[in-house]
Amino acid sequence: MAELGITLRTVQSLGPGETIWDAGHRAAVRGFGVRRQRGAPVYVLKYRAHGRQRFFTIGPHGSPWTPERARREAKRLLGLVADGKDPADDRAEAALQAADTLLKIADQYLKHAKQKQRPRTYSEIERYLLTAWKPLHPVSVFLIKRRHVAIRIAEIATGQGAVTAARARAALSAMFNWAIREGLDIPANPVLGTNRPAAPRSRDRVLADGELAEIWAALGDDDYGRIVKLLLLTAQRREEVGSMRRTELDLENSVWKIPGNRTKNHREHKVPLTKAAIALIPLPRGNREYVFGDGPRREGDNHRGYSGWSKSKAGLDARLLAVRQKALDAGVAAEPLPDWHLHDLRRTAATVMADRLGVFPHIVEAVLNHVSGHRAGVAGVYNLARYETDMRAALNAWADNIKDIVAS
Repeated sequence: MAELGITLRTVQSLGPGETIWDAGHRAAVRGFGVRRQRGAPVYVLKYRAHGRQRFFTIGPHGSPWTPERARREAKRLLGLVADGKDPADDRAEAALQAADTLLKIADQYLKHAKQKQRPRTYSEIERYLLTAWKPLHPVSVFLIKRRHVAIRIAEIATGQGAVTAARARAALSAMFNWAIREGLDIPANPVLGTNRPAAPRSRDRVLADGELAEIWAALGDDDYGRIVKLLLLTAQRREEVGSMRRTELDLENSVWKIPGNRTKNHREHKVPLTKAAIALIPLPRGNREYVFGDGPRREGDNHRGYSGWSKSKAGLDARLLAVRQKALDAGVAAEPLPDWHLHDLRRTAATVMADRLGVFPHIVEAVLNHVSGHRAGVAGVYNLARYETDMRAALNAWADNIKDIVAS
């Protein structure tokens, strides 16, 4: 173990098992050394911190570490020691932070979210965190800055639309808020302060009678066809009908009871079933829990509800266009049915019940399972029994209206 000036020549002449400590010149740094065991020489620093002698590895000789650059780094580290910091502890903390990548924290957050969120909400959060934010997965959450988030939000908006970008942004923000509450010393949520993608205007599409007749006629006698017809007749949400369970049905009393864990407002919802709606509910198939869907994924799996939404909607739109084309003279291209979504059926039912059939607004809200001043509080709870009678009358009138539309 020698005390010599650490120069390029002395470092290159260092033999296996030898160590040199910087000395013998005005720029020498106490505790700065270089040692060689088997491979390349390694620059080190020896110092005392918190009453203990510590060794810190600066790095191996070669790019980027030269004797002069390693000496400057040693001076910087000794400055930290003088300020009461321990570089070895800082490096260990940095290593821990580097291990906390976005993917790792997202996986931890999803385990938490799965216990708190409804299945559909959870699947969307999972998709946004694991797919939309995939480019940032290898990055430590301690190193993700607002600029990183803003750039990625803009990329998502360009490639997948403003709605997806806004929801991906919200999912990431919720994850960071959770991580901070879990004790990760992240200075601030990097999502805060980024621009929120402009949300599109709320849809107000109400289908005309002729459009409803076209759609009804194009539907087949399969799960999807029955589901769409039930969406129209009951005015309930897509996932509620698609995941209908046998245990929720009381066909003897013509009631479908949707539990609170499957409704948007987390309130149990009793939907009166008309004769037309009951006629669309298929007979039980084996021991299946769900009314619709493609059965278990594999042996021993739980059954699941309907899942082929996008493909089935595309097929329905193609059939609608084909019918329109057939009705036109040869050589004239038919216009497709103006853009419509399944949720438009729910809006159409509510609008027609209120405007054409004279159903009171609070009864329409009861059918939709919306909570307003009429239904909130204790009075709303006690009024539910009376509402059920009015809801049944409203849905029967709506079913008769649909019958007249499709028959015309």
